[in-house]
Amino acid sequence: GEEVPHHLCSELPHPEVVACEVPCARDCVVSEWSPWSLCSHSCSSKNAEGTQSRSRSILALPAEGGKACPPERALQEQRACNEHPCVHFFWETSPWSSCSEDVPGIALNASVSWAGEATCGVGIQTRRVFCRKSSSGQVTPKRCPESVRPEAVRPCLLPCRKDCVVTLFSEWTPCPTACQPGNATAVRQSRYRIILQDSASGGQACPDTLYEERECEDVPICPVYRWKSHRWSPCVLVPEWVRQGLPGQSEACGHGLQSRAVTCLSEQGGPAAVGDCARWAGAMPALVQECLVPCKEDCTFTPWSKFTACSSDCDTTRSRRRSLTGRSRKQDKCQNTEVYPQVETEPCPCEVFTSQPHGNWSDCIISGGPSELQLGMPAPGVARECGEGVRLRAIACYDRTGRLVEPSRCSSSGYIEEPCTVPCPFDCKLSSWSSWSPCSSSCGPGVRVRSKWLKEKPYNGGRPCPKLDLKNQVHEAVPCYSECNQYSWEVGPWSPCKINGEQNSLHCGEGIQTRKVRCVSTAEDHGVETVPSALCNQAEVPETVQKCSLYCPSECAVSDWGQWSPCPQVCDPNIMQTRTRKVLRSPVSSKPCPEDSQMKPCILNQNCFQYQYNLTGWSGCQLGANATCGHGERRRLLSCQRSDGATVSMQLCQRLHLEKPVPTSSRCVVGCAVDCQLSPWSAWSQCSHTCGTGGQMVRGRSVVLRAAGEGRPCPEQLTQHRSCPVKPCYSWLLGPWSPCTVQGGQCGDGLQVRNLTCVVHDAAVSAVSRPVEDALCGELPSKESVLQLPCSVPCPGDCHLTEWSEWSSCELTCINGRSFETTGRQSRSRAFIVQSAEKRESCSGQEMETRPCSGGKCYKYLWQSSLWRDNVRTVWCQRSDGMNVTGGCPLRTKPAEVRHCSPACRKPFSYCTQKGVCGCERGYTEVMRSNGFLDYCVKVPGLEDKKADVKTIAGKNKPVNSKMHDIFKGWSIQPFNPGEKLKYEWNRLSLEGF
Repeated sequence: GEEVPHHLCSELPHPEVVACEVPCARDCVVSEWSPWSLCSHSCSSKNAEGTQSRSRSILALPAEGGKACPPERALQEQRACNEHPCVHFFWETSPWSSCSEDVPGIALNASVSWAGEATCGVGIQTRRVFCRKSSSGQVTPKRCPESVRPEAVRPCLLPCRKDCVVTLFSEWTPCPTACQPGNATAVRQSRYRIILQDSASGGQACPDTLYEERECEDVPICPVYRWKSHRWSPCVLVPEWVRQGLPGQSEACGHGLQSRAVTCLSEQGGPAAVGDCARWAGAMPALVQECLVPCKEDCTFTPWSKFTACSSDCDTTRSRRRSLTGRSRKQDKCQNTEVYPQVETEPCPCEVFTSQPHGNWSDCIISGGPSELQLGMPAPGVARECGEGVRLRAIACYDRTGRLVEPSRCSSSGYIEEPCTVPCPFDCKLSSWSSWSPCSSSCGPGVRVRSKWLKEKPYNGGRPCPKLDLKNQVHEAVPCYSECNQYSWEVGPWSPCKINGEQNSLHCGEGIQTRKVRCVSTAEDHGVETVPSALCNQAEVPETVQKCSLYCPSECAVSDWGQWSPCPQVCDPNIMQTRTRKVLRSPVSSKPCPEDSQMKPCILNQNCFQYQYNLTGWSGCQLGANATCGHGERRRLLSCQRSDGATVSMQLCQRLHLEKPVPTSSRCVVGCAVDCQLSPWSAWSQCSHTCGTGGQMVRGRSVVLRAAGEGRPCPEQLTQHRSCPVKPCYSWLLGPWSPCTVQGGQCGDGLQVRNLTCVVHDAAVSAVSRPVEDALCGELPSKESVLQLPCSVPCPGDCHLTEWSEWSSCELTCINGRSFETTGRQSRSRAFIVQSAEKRESCSGQEMETRPCSGGKCYKYLWQSSLWRDNVRTVWCQRSDGMNVTGGCPLRTKPAEVRHCSPACRKPFSYCTQKGVCGCERGYTEVMRSNGFLDYCVKVPGLEDKKADVKTIAGKNKPVNSKMHDIFKGWSIQPFNPGEKLKYEWNRLSLEGF
């Protein structure tokens, strides 16, 4: 065992007086009896009895004449032990109760620290403790050792009450503002709320109602009105005085008109305003229709029969019949079926519609058949987030002529549907906990470990796994403590000393002896039991072999060394440790005995040790048996540590009365995994387009509670889109303006008109418009100016002013690009249109207007010219912003528009060539002077005279510069550059041109 300072040992008992024998110089010397070994059994039964043994050995052989050594059997002794029958008593406990409020009168002396946490009070946990007998069950507590009685009460942290937390109710879904038909089902509105936190530990429970519905109040019922048509009046013919003079019109017959009254009735049948029926009952029935009063000579017929029925095939026809009546049956002309057909055949009306998909497929919509596609709130309860659903694709519906019609003609929902799947999230799956491992230390603090291993990885956004090791395992360790004296080394007796050397005839001297060593458990309830050697302290394995001496006859015999004397508590190398041995037999000769004492200094961690308490690190947070999160407890263990770092029995520190460190436990919290919580999907929005392609509907949801810990994360998709069914767009299409038409004359004021057509299209950029019934486009444009416009055709000698041009851009007066004024000017102009240029002087009226403006710019003006063509080119003025203008460029620097020869070509048959020199017409040869100019033209013999060409050329070269041309030069800007859009721009500098 460990050596401790002598003052820690209790006082030794008074020595007893026993007989002893001192060997003489020639006697055999035998050692003292060894201590009795540990009992082999802790109790006795029929099959096993406890025994223990002791031994002694021969230390010195006798000399001749001395006392002989005892026989070998006298060196061993054995006796019975633990003869009491095997009845075992032990403490047993029930599980701890749940934490409850402390009842007055129960004293708690436990020193537990809650680490300063905000708690909801300290309560107690209790358990029953009872004594059991191994063979017969529960017995009186007096039979079990009181020193190891488990505690029956311990403090605990009362769990905080948690009330249920819910959101406020959402807004009620809106009720329709438009009136509803009287026979429609009652319209309902709904609202919902979401649980944010469930109740716990007796807190206020969550409400049962999370979704509410109610009928909409005060929904207006559409008023019911209907048209009532009265009988048609008799057919009214053209007045008699009009018919007179017409051949064969002496009798009252022929085409006419008949009318009828149409009145508006309320739901109760009473009279109502016509405007009410126009609003609520649709278009008014016709008030007038054509009619026919047959003449004597006319062919009369029965009314047409109904058309025959049509089959489902679109390529069939239907027919109807009529027959002649009265005198017409006898008239030959009426028998002519080509003029008076009695059978009419027409193709069957066929409504064949074809659909075409439009836009992309929608996201996969879980909670929806076609009924859910309507606007409205989601259904009550928890909506499914994954699994089977549908995805939608909008359609456009067309009739046989290719006109766009309502999508409901092709599909009730306006969509193509196909099944789809939103993959469900799968959480990380781990195995159950393994059983706890044994404590890692056989002496002092250690850990017990259990583990889980990965069974299935998370996917599709499932709850993630905790941090795993390289073997895909997660571990949990809890501290444990093993008493250092529960396992110990047990040594057997040393064997007799085996002498070295075969040649030693005396069989004495130096030798070796051995003994058996085993690790045994010394637990009270098991007795002595051999256990694996690893459980005992490997640093303190006893020696199994040692040197020994069998003293030869007549030699001095000495005993084994005694124990070293103890070192002081504070190690000091100046203090010596001693041990001694005694002479057992004196020598026969004068040879001295070996030394009988030894000394060595007290050196720290060699033969002298100090002790202190040691605390382990904090363990992980330990929760209750079935808890996965919440409040728990963490612990750290106390151990006794020797100065060389070895952990030793706690008794060594307790004997020194050292101060124990505190605390050894504290409260802790393991955060709970919180799954992401989303609001329900909102209602689908209205379509972004009222008609046509490209419309989108969207619905969304929001994050109510973000994921925490190892909770399931929020999905990425918080909005869903789908295309709208393509509804036809109806709009009025304006035709081109007609020429100016003057009523009853050739000139003067008149009207320009254009047509208005109702067309259907899909609002796409490349949409094809097809004409449809005017009723589909609704009201006609109210302004007459949309369909007709005043105009005038100038009469001979009249002056006609055009409309004003647009205002020009704002311009400043600038010198060298710098402005000297803050206010600019802009202009507009108009022109006179006259049939005869000579009448221009008689026209009066303002041709130009100027007004001040702000934010003007400085511009530069440069003359531009085209390439020469037939000695003519175009010259125009261009502003520095690239716009071609009239005016602005100084006229004195304007380049020539017509190229003339200098000197002029006045010789007969000469003309100015492209190169700017005089040449001769075809059929003539030039005769040149020495200075390079033309002298005269000589006719080439054999060619005809070409005087007509001279006139043609002269006419071609004559510049066009009429008065009318000058007028229009003042206000029009000609688009000289190819493809450039015509722009009108008046510049005040253009006045210089007049």
